[in-house]
Amino acid sequence: MHEKGPQGTVFVSGSFNVLHPGHLRLFKFAKECGNRLTVAVYSDRIAGTGAHVPEQLRFDGVRAVSLVDEVLLIDEPVTQVIARLRPDVVVKGKEHETGLNPELEVLEQYGGRLLFSSGEIAFSSVDLLRKEFTASSLKSIHVPSDYLGRHGIKPSRLAALLLAFKNLRACVVGDLIVDEYITCQPLGMSQEDPTIVVTPVDSSRFLGGAGIVAAHAAGLGAGVRFISIGGSDEPRAFAQEQLAGVGVTADLLIDESRPTTLKQRFRSKGKTLLRVSHLHQGAISRPLQSRILEILDDAMADLDLLVFSDFNYGCLPSPLVDRVIKMAKQRKVMLAADSQSSSQVGDIARFRGMDLLTPTEREARISTRNREDGLVVLAEDLRRQSDARNILLKLGEDGLLIHANDHENADGWLTDRVPALNDSPKDVAGAGDSLLIASALTLAAKGTIWEAACMGSLAAAIQVGRVGNTPIKYDELMQELGCHTVGGRNGYAPAAADRYGA
Repeated sequence: MHEKGPQGTVFVSGSFNVLHPGHLRLFKFAKECGNRLTVAVYSDRIAGTGAHVPEQLRFDGVRAVSLVDEVLLIDEPVTQVIARLRPDVVVKGKEHETGLNPELEVLEQYGGRLLFSSGEIAFSSVDLLRKEFTASSLKSIHVPSDYLGRHGIKPSRLAALLLAFKNLRACVVGDLIVDEYITCQPLGMSQEDPTIVVTPVDSSRFLGGAGIVAAHAAGLGAGVRFISIGGSDEPRAFAQEQLAGVGVTADLLIDESRPTTLKQRFRSKGKTLLRVSHLHQGAISRPLQSRILEILDDAMADLDLLVFSDFNYGCLPSPLVDRVIKMAKQRKVMLAADSQSSSQVGDIARFRGMDLLTPTEREARISTRNREDGLVVLAEDLRRQSDARNILLKLGEDGLLIHANDHENADGWLTDRVPALNDSPKDVAGAGDSLLIASALTLAAKGTIWEAACMGSLAAAIQVGRVGNTPIKYDELMQELGCHTVGGRNGYAPAAADRYGA
């Protein structure tokens, strides 16, 4: 029988790199909630990148606080510790109130309570230790509790779905792009004509287009195959090497009539001076289309998910798309598609019968030729044209509109919104790519569209919190869910708690 109220036991956990006033206020609040305060300090292994001070020093620092009755150094998920100790109250910082709190599931099992401190002033040990990196990218991610509540979404369910990604086989088909950034030193104006003269001093290349979508899928744990077209040139060799490095099996067929799409950006002092695109936009030949079909016919037997990543450069002509869709439906392979429009060119509705479409508002309006109606009407127009089961309409800084099939009503459709989860983005490159693949994999793992939208939004929030479109990692998303995978078993613990001052 547990004592309740001020006579009960109270539990707090965190990394506690450098004890600061925020921690002391948290301990004071927690101690007022009961008569015995236990503080768990994450080991270096559990804290991961959140540990900036060795575990023994962090442990000794907490032990020196007179408010604390007992200090534990834990090397297992915090939910397991809570299940074993069964404290009456678990206290977390106010900043966690709108996020995912996996402790709730354990507490509900025996009648414990979760409370949040007053949150008068927020401090962060990481900010104190590394002030040059103010506003850590993940610190600005906030999951809307009202959305989670409406759809009954729990952290353990999302973590289980993410874990299931490792059992999925996915194939991405679409346009390969290599992005090159050339840093230049400006020399001045030409004496002969009004031309800026620069000299290149550095260059960096990155995987882009459908290739980075495949890399995101591999980073999240899925087995991935990528099929595309490239030229007989160095950019294709670069892409092949990059894809192999992230674990993607790549079939980069050679088209001697075109170069590998290479987009160069000449930059100086943080500004782009000039863009140069080396590409050919004509449809690939029929023999190449047949070769892609042969590869897919061989791969389809083991696929759970097929993703079209279309940039309208010719890799996915409509006859090929139609035949691939027919083949996938016969094999009962889930289908997802994204089609980026250049200028006024593009038609995502040609990807018919998809389980998931992820257009931007602009792409949806181009496809439907609907310039005026509201977002729900727009989504419904696109749904009718494309015969899609689910649509995630990307709204940039306004988040997502979800237009989903109502399984309880054959003719009904359900709509909801998810706001943008990162309110301080550093670079929006790759947001749509990571959202596409994370949401599609969630559906392929038998998640609901509401869970898929949440997972995709979290992936996009992580992606925009850093500079550059680099493959998102399974561990990054699991950590943002507040969970760790320990010893082959899925456990849950608040990740990088010091980001929130806990």
